[in-house]
Amino acid sequence: MLTLYEHPLSPYAQKCKIVLLEKGIPFEAELPDGFGSGRAGGDFVAGNPRHEVPALVDGAVRIFDSTVILEYLEDKWPTPAMLPGDPAGRARARMLEDVADTQYEAINWGLMEIDVFRRAAGDLALALKARAAEQTEGLLNWLAAELGDRPWFNGDEFGWADAAIVPHVIGSAASGLGPKPETPLAAWLANANARPSVAAIVASIRKFVLAAPRDLSVLLAHGFRRQYRDHRLEWMMRSGGVSIVLDGLEKDTLRFGNELRG
Repeated sequence: MLTLYEHPLSPYAQKCKIVLLEKGIPFEAELPDGFGSGRAGGDFVAGNPRHEVPALVDGAVRIFDSTVILEYLEDKWPTPAMLPGDPAGRARARMLEDVADTQYEAINWGLMEIDVFRRAAGDLALALKARAAEQTEGLLNWLAAELGDRPWFNGDEFGWADAAIVPHVIGSAASGLGPKPETPLAAWLANANARPSVAAIVASIRKFVLAAPRDLSVLLAHGFRRQYRDHRLEWMMRSGGVSIVLDGLEKDTLRFGNELRG
């Protein structure tokens, strides 16, 4: 059976779980020991130089990066297909995934830094949240145009693009920044949430959130370091959070990507 190393709040892991469930592939989801400290070990880091979730183990095969995992699943289990059949449609699905994985993920991640890890308060928190709301509205408008009159972002059937986008829109909705009611995008989200695969990840999110304290800033004093990778660092810098980055560097409560060592 496949093992997917994941975190319930990771949209990258969520899209992989959605595709695994849509394809009916048996798997076990596992939270790596020491995850978030930058000092994880064991089978999770074997063949996973990034030390990030998700990571997939299929026998002797070790795969990291959520997009590469989706490609592997599509290659090995082509039915039901998650990508459209035509080259243009396949490219479009991948481009939608890229926007979701970079621009969209960074906004929701930044809001979590403020609301859950308490890295900002007062005027700074208000300014960052205002920027996040503005950026989210822009992305939702762009997604609405991309959806058009299609039932799914993938086309006639739920697929790759939908699995990649829905975790981020769910995150926005949880922050009160979801699609406007009675719009095609809101209808798409409702239809996606009704799918057993998406309902399963929502249940995992709720279970984790209910068990975790609302204020996770205490973790930062006990070795937990949030990763400021590429687009996340860019979001914080461009949105007015330079002081947060500098404070995190000084206190060693943030980290960057893992350095490869031969």
